[in-house]
Amino acid sequence: RFLTSKEQFHAYLQARGQAGTGSEEEDVEEKKEEEVDSCQSEPPTKRIKSEDLNQNGESQEDAGAEEKEPVARKRARGQNKSRPCMKPTHYEQSRLCPSVTQGRAQQCFFGPRCRFLHDVAEYMGSKPADLGPSCVLFQTFGKCPYGVTCRFAQAHLGHGYQNLINTQLAKQWEGKALVRNNLSKELQQQLRKRKFSFRKAEQYLRALAKPPGDGGGKRGKATGSSAEERECPVPPEQGEDPKADALQSPSSSKALGSVTDEDVIKLRSCEKRKLEIQGKLYLAPLTTCGNLPFRRICKHFGADVTCGEMAVCTNLLQGQSSEWALLKRHHTEDIFGVQLEGAFPDTMTKCAELLNQTIEVDFVDINVGCPIDLVYKKGGGCALMTRANKLEQIIRGMNSVLDVPLTVKIRTGVQEKMNVAHKLIPKLRHWGAAMVTLHGRSREQCYTRSADWEYIAECAQLASPMPLFGNGDILSYEDANRAMQLGVSGVMIARQCPCGCACRGALIKPWLFTEIKEQRHWDISSRERLDILKDFTNYGLEHWGSDTQGVEKTRRFLLEWLSFLCRYIPVGLLEHLPQRINERPPYYLGRDYLETLMASQNVEDWIKISELLLGPVPTNFTFLPKHKANSYR
Repeated sequence: RFLTSKEQFHAYLQARGQAGTGSEEEDVEEKKEEEVDSCQSEPPTKRIKSEDLNQNGESQEDAGAEEKEPVARKRARGQNKSRPCMKPTHYEQSRLCPSVTQGRAQQCFFGPRCRFLHDVAEYMGSKPADLGPSCVLFQTFGKCPYGVTCRFAQAHLGHGYQNLINTQLAKQWEGKALVRNNLSKELQQQLRKRKFSFRKAEQYLRALAKPPGDGGGKRGKATGSSAEERECPVPPEQGEDPKADALQSPSSSKALGSVTDEDVIKLRSCEKRKLEIQGKLYLAPLTTCGNLPFRRICKHFGADVTCGEMAVCTNLLQGQSSEWALLKRHHTEDIFGVQLEGAFPDTMTKCAELLNQTIEVDFVDINVGCPIDLVYKKGGGCALMTRANKLEQIIRGMNSVLDVPLTVKIRTGVQEKMNVAHKLIPKLRHWGAAMVTLHGRSREQCYTRSADWEYIAECAQLASPMPLFGNGDILSYEDANRAMQLGVSGVMIARQCPCGCACRGALIKPWLFTEIKEQRHWDISSRERLDILKDFTNYGLEHWGSDTQGVEKTRRFLLEWLSFLCRYIPVGLLEHLPQRINERPPYYLGRDYLETLMASQNVEDWIKISELLLGPVPTNFTFLPKHKANSYR
C-alpha cells in the first residue's frame, strides 16, 4: 500500500511542503519548487525512470526489441568531476578579522593592510541573522571561541558584544585534548622546507639501492631476505670508526636527553604492539563521508574500530593542511588507524616514519584496493596488486620504521575473472603485514556485482594465522552472521573506494552496528533518524566551527551523506527482510511526511532537510553529490 509513482511521490512532497507539517523543525522559509522532471532538480545519475522498467529490467514499451540507443544503457560511474564550485564566498566580503575574535585586535599581524573588518559594530550590521537560540559549543564547553562571528551568538553575547563564558563548565574541559593528531605550524614549516629527518627511511632506501653483491636489491628490486635480516646494521669495514661515521652522517639527528637502547635497537616484529581486533566491527575508511563527525555517529552506535579517510602520502609529506585533517582522531575513538595511498617505497616509507613520530594511531593501513583511474594510473591502489616487487618494498620499508602494526586492504584482483588475491595473501604475511582486509570484488567489477564471499572464505584459510577481515555487501546482522560463519576474523562495514559508485552500508544505516550486536532488525522511525542528523550537525559545528564558514562546511558534508542515506528503506515497509545493498526500490510513500522526505532522491529535498537543521541556505546555493551511482539501479 506504500507504492506510488514518481509524479505522485513528488506531488505529495510539494503539497505537504507548501502546507507545512506543524512541527518546530519544519517551520522554515519554504523555497520555490521547480518542476518534477527538471534537470536541475535531480543529478544526472538519478534521472532513471524505474517505473518504465518491468521486473526483468526491460522497457515496458519495447521489452522484446533488441535495438536500443546506447545512450540509454550508459551507466554513470565514478565522480561528478564537472560539478560547479560550491564553496560559499559571500561571507568573505565583510569578514571580521580573527584577531578581533580572539580578543587581540591591537596585535593584528597585517596592521593597516588587513583586508578584514576590525569594527565589531560594522560587522554586526552586515552579519546574517542567527540560525538558532542555542550554541552547541557554549552548551558543551562553556565557551564559544568564535564569539560574535558565531551564527548562534545570541546564546553567549552580553552587553557591548562581549563573549560570555560559563566558568564552571569551561574548567571541566580545561587542558583536555578532544581532537588529536593536529598539524602544528612548526612541523608544517619543517615539511615545506624539507628539514624533517627521515633517518630510518633513508637507511632502508640506501639498502635498496645497493648492488646485489652488497646485500641489496638491483635497481630497487627487493630481495627475498626476511625483515629481521634487512633491519640488521651492516658491520663496518676494517679501519673505519662506526662512532665517527655516525657523527658525520648528515641524516643523524641530535639526541635530546639520555641515549637509551631504543635509539639504536629496532623493535622486532614480535615486540611490536599487537592488533587484537578479531571479531570486532570495523568501520571502513570512507572518502568524503567518513569524516570525524560521522565516525563519532558510528562510534555511538557500536563501531569498535575506526579508520580515517584515505590520505595521499605525497600530500602529507608536503605538509598540506587539508590532507593532515584526514588524520585527526577524536578522543572517543579508542582503536583508530589511518590509511595511506602511494605507489613508491620512498614516499610511503618516509610518510610512515613521519606519522610514527608525530601522531597517535593504533595501526597504519595501506590502500591496495582503490579502483579509481586517478589512483590506478599512477601505480597506486589496485595497481600495486600487479606490482609485487614494489608492494614488497613498500610493506618491508614501512614495517621497518613503524612501531604499530601494518595492515593491507586489497581486492580479489584487477580483472573480473582473474582472481590473484589468493596468491598475494601468503606473500603479504611473509612480508610482515599484521592483517589483511579483502573486498570481494575486482577492480573491473567495482561495485556492480555481489561480493564473492566464497572466495573470501578460501583466502581466509590461506591467510591463517594472520587475521583476514571480509568486506562487501554487509547491510544487516544476517549478512554479518553469514560472513562470520565462513571463517573470517571479522567484517569491515561500509565501503572504501573513493569513486563512490555504489551505496555504502554504514552510510545508508549507521545504526547497523547496533543491529549486529543486538541481533535484530531495527525499525527506526523518521524522528529518530532526524535526531541522528541533529547529532551529526552538532558534531560538525564542534569540528568545523559555528561561524558561517563552519556552518556551510557542515551543510556540505551533511548533503553528501544524505545522498546515501536516502537509499535506506524502513523495515516496516519491506515485503521481505533484509534489505539488499544493491536493490533499488520503487517509489514509495513513507508512514509520515518526514519519512517520505528522507526517501527522496531529489537534491532540493536534501537541501530542505539541511534547512531544518542549519537554517536557510545562502543565495544562489547549489549542490551536486560528489559520487555517482553505478550499481544502484
